[in-house]
Amino acid sequence: MNSLLFSLMAPGGSGGGGMSILLFQILAIGLVFYFLIVRPQGAARKRHAEMLAQLKKNDEVMTSGGIVGKVRDIKEVDVGSAKETRVTIESGTSTVVVERSRIVRVGTSVGPEANR
Repeated sequence: MNSLLFSLMAPGGSGGGGMSILLFQILAIGLVFYFLIVRPQGAARKRHAEMLAQLKKNDEVMTSGGIVGKVRDIKEVDVGSAKETRVTIESGTSTVVVERSRIVRVGTSVGPEANR
């Protein structure tokens, strides 16, 4: 392991210079990863949660499975030790019950999982 680190250092007499460049590169990659992946996903998750919190009856929605319809009922159900919010959607002549988190679009607002 140490030989790998020493081989990455500068071949000149300045042993600490190569290590500082390596640490700088790792830090730069970490910052790029944060600003291009982690931060946008967090913002998208927050927008999706806000969109689902404003869900109400008669909203037109689309699920992650592609079902499009109108919300007829919203209720909380106890599932073991947790609570889930289930939404009844009327699509055409049938009704479907889905979890609230599976809704990717409300009206024209699109959630983060719509492109999957």
